[in-house]
Amino acid sequence: MADDGSIEHGHTSLEIAARLSGGPRVNYLRDWVYGGIDGAVTTFSIVAGVVGADLSARIVLILGAANLLADGFSMAAGNYSATKAELDDYERVRQMEERHIRLAPEGEREEIRQLFQAKGFEGADLERAVEVITSSTNHWVDMMMSEEHGMPAINRSPILAGLATFAAFFVCGLVPLLPFVAGATADVTLSIFMTALVFFAIGSLKSRWSMAGWWWSGVETLSIGLAAATVAYAAGVLLKSIV
Repeated sequence: MADDGSIEHGHTSLEIAARLSGGPRVNYLRDWVYGGIDGAVTTFSIVAGVVGADLSARIVLILGAANLLADGFSMAAGNYSATKAELDDYERVRQMEERHIRLAPEGEREEIRQLFQAKGFEGADLERAVEVITSSTNHWVDMMMSEEHGMPAINRSPILAGLATFAAFFVCGLVPLLPFVAGATADVTLSIFMTALVFFAIGSLKSRWSMAGWWWSGVETLSIGLAAATVAYAAGVLLKSIV
């Protein structure tokens, strides 16, 4: 992304106060991209594998629909569990730090002192910084969580993360099946084209949150998706010759 000299938000006192008052914004981009790519890849892999094995369009629809529901739910459940595990681990470490502050406050204060020393604080400035941070247990624990454990506050909802994954998986995974739903014969050409558009669209969309250009991000995601589809098609052809 080129630097055109523009800035993304205002910096007046009122604008800053309004922006910071809401706290960090929760982002479910990862869940959408993860679910979308996997949905398109796995469903198209089924299409490519079945067509490569020279099976009927009806088989494509049956296996594709089963994949949309079963694999989509599985991914959503897995993402829910993983996100909840992150939250549980964060809470466990936070409670540990609160207990340490209560039982060994001087040792925890020394940890804060050394953290600030590593940032270049010294003398009276160092002691003042330690005093300010340790005057509030919440601020004290927050700093230990981020600086000692590398665990910034996590506000992501496990339920919303799972739903985002399932929705993206279902919507993007449905695309490779649409030609067969419309009554097309087991010709994978149209399905390839539509799935390629999905891969490119996902990549282009995620470039909004990265430094890469939209076209490069789209081509990168497209390449990954088509590579997976090629493997699936080759597997179908191979199995056809063996079975």
